[in-house]
Amino acid sequence: MTSSPIPLSLRPWCQEDAEAVLTAFGTPEMTRQADEPVDSPAAAAGWITRRTRDRDLDRAYAFAVTDENGTPLGNVAVGAVNRTHATGWVSYWTTPAARGRGVAAYGCAALARWCFDELALHRLELAHRTNNPASCAVAHAAGFAVEGLQRQKLAYDGVRYDVELHARLASDVVPGTYL
Repeated sequence: MTSSPIPLSLRPWCQEDAEAVLTAFGTPEMTRQADEPVDSPAAAAGWITRRTRDRDLDRAYAFAVTDENGTPLGNVAVGAVNRTHATGWVSYWTTPAARGRGVAAYGCAALARWCFDELALHRLELAHRTNNPASCAVAHAAGFAVEGLQRQKLAYDGVRYDVELHARLASDVVPGTYL
C-alpha cells in the first residue's frame, strides 16, 4: 500500500499475533473495544479466530496495521458490510506504544481505499465519543467528514456519551490523507 510517514502496512491478523492482541487489550480503555473479553492467550487467539471467520463469511474485514518488521501496532476493520447499499462501518485501535504516531490515521485511510477498490463499497461510516479528541483527529486525517451528533448514544459505567458521526465516500476527494 501507499507509504506513510513511518513504514506501515496492512495485513490480515494471524494466530502468531495473539501476544500482540493480548497486550493491546491489556489497557482499561481497550476493554470496550472487544466483542468478548481478551484477557488470556486463549482469548486473544479466539479474537483472531473470530476476525478470520468474519472475513471468510464476507461480513467484516480486520487488518493488523504493522511496522516494517511485521509487528502489529493496531487494528483497522470494516464491519456491517452491506452489499446492497455498498456501505460499511469502520473501527480502529492502536497499541499504547503506537499512539500519536499516525498509525490509526494511516490504517483508516488505507482501509478506506481497500474498501472502495476491493469491496466496491461506496460509503464508510465511523463514530467516536465526543470526549475522545484523538479519535476525532484520526477520522479527519483519514478523510472522514463530520456528518452529525448522536446525542447520548453510548453508556459506560452509568454515564451517557454523545457520539460524533463521520463518513467517507468513494467519490470524495481527500487532500492531505496518506492515501
